[in-house]
Amino acid sequence: MADMTANGELDARIGELESRVREMERREREAGPVRSLLNEVFPPEVREHMRAARKEQLLAVRAMLDRMIEKTEEREAPRERERISVD
Repeated sequence: MADMTANGELDARIGELESRVREMERREREAGPVRSLLNEVFPPEVREHMRAARKEQLLAVRAMLDRMIEKTEEREAPRERERISVD
């Protein structure tokens, strides 16, 4: 009887693991071939640094665009005429 219970638990555990493997494989397929290759080549710590570097690059582009927008708005702002009194 104990063997039947152990076999049932083992079968359930194997089924759970097979399901998890299928899910991981599905995610890999959805990620695309380049992402899959990167995941195989680079360890998780390297990928984390690469992701952080990509974020910093995007933030730099955002800052540059914000500055360009500010300059455009400054040029568009109406200038006040200077009044000079003539005696």
